[in-house]
Amino acid sequence: MITLFINSLRVSVEKGTTLLEAARFLGFPIPTLCHMDGLSPYGACRLCVVEIGEGPGARLVSSCTYPAEEGLKVRTASSRVVKARKLILELLLASCPQSKVIQDLASAHQVRQVRFRQEHEDCILCGLCVRMCEEQMMAKAIGFHGRGEKRGINTPFNAKSEVCRLCGGCIYVCPACSLRCTYTEPDKAICGGCANLTPPCVDKEKFDDMMCYMEPCVACEIKKD
Repeated sequence: MITLFINSLRVSVEKGTTLLEAARFLGFPIPTLCHMDGLSPYGACRLCVVEIGEGPGARLVSSCTYPAEEGLKVRTASSRVVKARKLILELLLASCPQSKVIQDLASAHQVRQVRFRQEHEDCILCGLCVRMCEEQMMAKAIGFHGRGEKRGINTPFNAKSEVCRLCGGCIYVCPACSLRCTYTEPDKAICGGCANLTPPCVDKEKFDDMMCYMEPCVACEIKKD
């Protein structure tokens, strides 16, 4: 067993457990986009970043791919982590502003506007469809091709696949295929109409190193009574 500390809480996990699995075991919510139970971790979206270490040596890592280490100190909602997640969500919204999944994540993390030009891409390269096709459907009908700006997903040689069963699994897991709003103005990219946008009640000046991670917020639930 490996013992580590997540948000100052001591936890023992089996060797090979990821930080994401360990944090969720304790009930700490960590947002994910390219991660899905039953598929191998990929670490493409970086939305699941957490902060490890202390002092100047502290750094951000993707919790879905980083294995638990003995004595490791992890923070799942420090100000640095929250800032990084918001920036990632802005970039994702700029790439695919019509995605319901991304819009809901942005609303839940208090992202109110997008400072980047909207591209309206049809793929964010999360790799969910590729892993679903290979690991769950056992087909390997699609895969990545190209590098850098030319990287994309398609069938081998861009030809009709003979092994594709038209099961629709790739469409089912694709965040870009889950469409809702199609706003073209950056300040209207986030609808938020069906999300709870109540601002957090914690004092950011007093809780700079650790932001509120309760979901739903206990204090907010008490106020409703």
